[in-house]
Amino acid sequence: MGLWRRRSSCLSSKARSSLGWAPAGGGESKVSPEISPAEAQEEADEERWSRVLPELLTEIMRRVDASAERWPPRRDVVACACVCRRWRDAAVSVVRPPLECGRITFPSSLKQPGPKDAPMHCFIRRNKKRSTFYLYLSLTQALTDKGKFLLAARRFKNGAHTEYIISYDYDDLFPGSNSYVGKLRSDFLGTKFMIYDNKPPYDGAKPSRSQSSRRFASKQINPNVSGGNFEVGQVSYKFNLLKSRGPRRMQCNIQCPIGQDTSSDPPKKSVSTSSSLALRNKAPRWHEHLQCWCLNFHGRVTAASVKNFQLVAPAGTTDPWGVGDEETVILQFGKIEEDAFTMDYRQPLSAFQAFAICLTSFGTKLACE
Repeated sequence: MGLWRRRSSCLSSKARSSLGWAPAGGGESKVSPEISPAEAQEEADEERWSRVLPELLTEIMRRVDASAERWPPRRDVVACACVCRRWRDAAVSVVRPPLECGRITFPSSLKQPGPKDAPMHCFIRRNKKRSTFYLYLSLTQALTDKGKFLLAARRFKNGAHTEYIISYDYDDLFPGSNSYVGKLRSDFLGTKFMIYDNKPPYDGAKPSRSQSSRRFASKQINPNVSGGNFEVGQVSYKFNLLKSRGPRRMQCNIQCPIGQDTSSDPPKKSVSTSSSLALRNKAPRWHEHLQCWCLNFHGRVTAASVKNFQLVAPAGTTDPWGVGDEETVILQFGKIEEDAFTMDYRQPLSAFQAFAICLTSFGTKLACE
């Protein structure tokens, strides 16, 4: 039941507001919803925490960030950022993006380029019955552990096409949800895939006009979530019509930002420019003794699979990231258990882009094997 009271000169405007009502013109009163004691206490707490001196607040965030290099202790950094807006601003000014610090802290980190000097170690768990896939950040040197959950994806049929919905939430795997990140869409044969982001990757990016994109946008629940799907990459598998001996051959063209903002918070304006990064799978060598194709995964892959691959940039490729040498592995994916796979990526790819590329490897591709 809403509170209502006559205008009273003995109460200040702030006190009247805290009671859940405000005066209207002509001496009448507006009827406003009642503020619960818990909400009033929360507002008072937030106001109190926001009064911390800026210098002290910055020093607090620096110490918390330095003392929590790995998850789960790193949740303390996120907890500090959730106190109030001022604490959030301080956190994002102190915490560096994955490209600089090699750590994932906030959800925005999943769409920022990975580390430059060493790959980010992750792994994917597959649930065949539910057609779902879950991306985790490795917490130890072991191939699999409890991990820190990062992203989830669900595969489903959309007519003659296969689509993967990618989400920040473990269970909320629907395109109209607040957790929707993007999607992956294949052609009829499952040999060509398009990667879509729910946010514009750079200034001037135009959303896709495909029928599925319009259908997804019409189901949008939260008006603050972008209703468009912006194309950020393509992955294609070459046909093997002659059935010649050899593994799958894949090529990728991914839109990667140039001059990425160095803060952990996503920029209020999208990145002004981007460039297409061309990748292809590294050619394996035939092992006569083992009678199989081999790649050096440096101990990160333990089981043979047609899904295993390493992506490199062709030599001579002009790119602003300095990775076009055919030796630097940008993305590595391989099987370690029946439903577990490692995923290691580095800049200029983000975790979201790397996850989408790895999802293309699941499923049978008769025309390519």
